Amino acid sequence: MTAWNSAAVGPLAVVRGSASGDPARDLAAGVDLLQAVRSGEAGPTLRLYRPAPTLAFGQRDTRLEGYDDAARIAADAGFAPLVRKAGGRAAAYHRGTLIVDHVEPDHEAMLGHQGRFRALGELYAGALGRLGVDARVGEIPGEYCPGEFSVHGVPGAGASARHPVKLVGTAQRIVAGAWLFASVFVVEDSAPLRAVLTDVYDALDLPFDPGTAGAVNDLVPGATVAGVEDALLTAYAEHVELAGH
Repeated sequence: MTAWNSAAVGPLAVVRGSASGDPARDLAAGVDLLQAVRSGEAGPTLRLYRPAPTLAFGQRDTRLEGYDDAARIAADAGFAPLVRKAGGRAAAYHRGTLIVDHVEPDHEAMLGHQGRFRALGELYAGALGRLGVDARVGEIPGEYCPGEFSVHGVPGAGASARHPVKLVGTAQRIVAGAWLFASVFVVEDSAPLRAVLTDVYDALDLPFDPGTAGAVNDLVPGATVAGVEDALLTAYAEHVELAGH
C-alpha cells in the first residue's frame, strides 16, 4: 500500500528512457504504457526521460481561435506542436526537463484522483527539497497550464528568480482499471521555455505571467536533471519498492 494508491500493487518498475527523436511517439508512449498496465501486459511502472523540445497543447487549446498561429509559433521556435490527452493548457519542455510517467493498475482509479494529486505533489516537492529548493504544492497566479497541485519553488539567497516559479506540472489520465500520472520537472535552461510560452499564450489570448516560468537551477544554481532524477527516486523509495533502477 502506498500514499497514492489504496491497492497493493507490488514493486514499481523504473524505466529510464531517452528521447527517440520523434516527440509524438514519446508523448504517445505514456498512453501506450497505460493501456499495457490496464491489460496486465505490464506492471506498475515509473518511466523517466528527457524529451526533445515539445509544445504540448491541451485539448481545449485546439478550440481557440489562435491555436493555428500558436502551433506555428511553437514550430518556428523549434518546439514540436503536439496535443496531449492528459492535462489542461499549453506546456513546453525540452532536454532540460524530466518527464515522469507513473502508471499503476487500480480497479477504483477514479476514486483516488484527488488524493494522488495531493500525495504525489507533496512527494515531488519533497524530492526537490532534498536539493535545497523551498518547494511547495499549489498554483501561483499567472502560471502556464495552471493547476491546483502544481509544484512551485520560492527563491532564496543566491537565486536568479525574484518570485515563485512553477517547477512541476502534473496531470492525470484515468481509464477503467489503471491510471497515468504524468509530470514535467523543469530543471535547466528556462529561458527558451519562457520565451516560447510567452508567444504561444499571447497567440491563444490566455493569461500568463512569464515571470512564473522558471527552472530548478534558477533557484539552486548548479542543479541538474540527473540530480533531480536521483532525488526523485530516493523519495519514491521511501514509499514503495523500486525495481530496475
